[in-house]
Amino acid sequence: RDRKSPRSAHENKVVMASKAPRERKAPRSVPESLLKKRKRNEKLAKIAAEKAAAEEKAATANTAEIFKRAEKYVKEYRDTERDAINQKRQAKLDGDLYMAAEPKLLLVVRVRGINRMHPNTRKILQLLRLRQIQNATFLRVNKATLNMLKRVEPYVTYGTPNLKTVRDLIYKRGFAKVNGQRIPLSDNKIIADKLGKHDIICIEDLIHEIFTVGPHFKEANKFLWPFKLSSPLGGYKAKRKNFAEGGDAGNRDEYINTLIRRMN
Repeated sequence: RDRKSPRSAHENKVVMASKAPRERKAPRSVPESLLKKRKRNEKLAKIAAEKAAAEEKAATANTAEIFKRAEKYVKEYRDTERDAINQKRQAKLDGDLYMAAEPKLLLVVRVRGINRMHPNTRKILQLLRLRQIQNATFLRVNKATLNMLKRVEPYVTYGTPNLKTVRDLIYKRGFAKVNGQRIPLSDNKIIADKLGKHDIICIEDLIHEIFTVGPHFKEANKFLWPFKLSSPLGGYKAKRKNFAEGGDAGNRDEYINTLIRRMN
C-alpha cells in the first residue's frame, strides 16, 4: 500500500496562503426597545442611588436630633419624679397629706374569653381593640372610657402604668400598624414615615407621647398594634373575681405594673 508522503513545511505555508481570508460579519444591530430599556434602567439606578444618599444624610442628621430628644426626655422624667418627692416631703413637714394628680393614662389587659358574653360587651371590647385574651392597649382617661371600662370590668384588668412598663412594652412587644399590616418597630424610619407630620420621629418620641398623653396621643396609640402578651408567670388567681376581692379582674391601679412584668 502506497503511503502519501507528508507535506513539507514549505508546502503547508503555500496551501495556507492560497486560502482566501474569511470575511467578518457585520455586528448585529441592537433593537431599539432594548436600548430604551437600558437607558431607563440606568436612569432609575441613578435616581435610586441619589435617593439612598439623601436618606443616609438625613438619617445621620436625625440621629443627632434623636439623641438630643432622648436626653431631654430623661431630664424631664427625672425632674417630674424629683418634684413629686419634694412635694411629698414638704407636705409631711407641714403636717398635710400629699395627693398626686389624677392619672391620665391607663393600661387595659383582657383576661377572659367570649363565653356567655353580652353582645354589647363584645362590641365595647372591639372598640377598645381587645379582641383576644391577653391583649393590652393604652387608654386615655376620660368620662367615656371610664364608662366603657365599667361595662367590661369582669373581662379586663386595668391600672396606671409607670414609665418602665410603657417603655418595656413598646420596646419588646411593640408593633406598628402600617397599611393594615403588623410591622415590628425595628427602625425609626417606620415611625418617622407614619408620624413624622406630628413631630414623632423615633421610638423615644413615641414613648414620650404615650406616657405623657400628649396632643397626638390618639394618632400615636392608633399607630401601635395591640400588645400580645404571654400568660402571667404563676398563672391567674381567680379571673371571675374582682381584684379587690382577691381575683384578677377590675381596677388594680399601680399593681398593673407587677402583672405586666409577669406577662411581658
